[in-house]
Amino acid sequence: MSFKNESAVKIAEFLMQIKAIKLQPENPFTWTSGWKSPIYCDNRVSLSHPSVRTYIRQQLTNLIKEEFGSVGAIAGVATAGIPQGVLVAQDLGLPFAYVRSEAKKHGMGNQIEGELMPGERVVVVEDLISTGKSSLAAVEALRAAGHDVAGLVSIFNYGFNQTEEAFKEAKCVFHSLSDYNVLVETALKNGFILEAQLPTLNAWREDPAKWGK
Repeated sequence: MSFKNESAVKIAEFLMQIKAIKLQPENPFTWTSGWKSPIYCDNRVSLSHPSVRTYIRQQLTNLIKEEFGSVGAIAGVATAGIPQGVLVAQDLGLPFAYVRSEAKKHGMGNQIEGELMPGERVVVVEDLISTGKSSLAAVEALRAAGHDVAGLVSIFNYGFNQTEEAFKEAKCVFHSLSDYNVLVETALKNGFILEAQLPTLNAWREDPAKWGK
């Protein structure tokens, strides 16, 4: 097993152990979008666990160095990407800014909060990629402001086919520390799920919009 795969498994184990990720195939969650889902992911829980928080920070930092080399700044996606982005920026000794979902309707009307140099090569930090809409909206806001977005990193990624297509269309490279396939394999190995639940979990991953209807 490669170091990256070992790290992906360890991230999945940590997130399930601290209940940042919950798997409930027989008692699904309802997302904001209205989708029914056998999985719920709240990576903000990791911030309350110093050892997990440290490991995630180190791995995100390593991922950025390996995949993007020298960059000028880190930008977090509001809101869950902000604390992770701050930790990474501190580790790398880089400026940090964050991107709101939309421009403020008062004050300076900013969508990007913080100071980034014009043309700065930026890596965007996100906690979770589902459909990718909020992540790519942040990328487009940075590009519109004249910044060079090298790409995006996240802690976890559901791995939807339509998400990969959306990132390709936006010409934005992205990398995640762990993903749904690794999670399910790790969950089965560690007794978080039963083998009989695999078909349900795989069916959701293939067509999340229609699953459970």
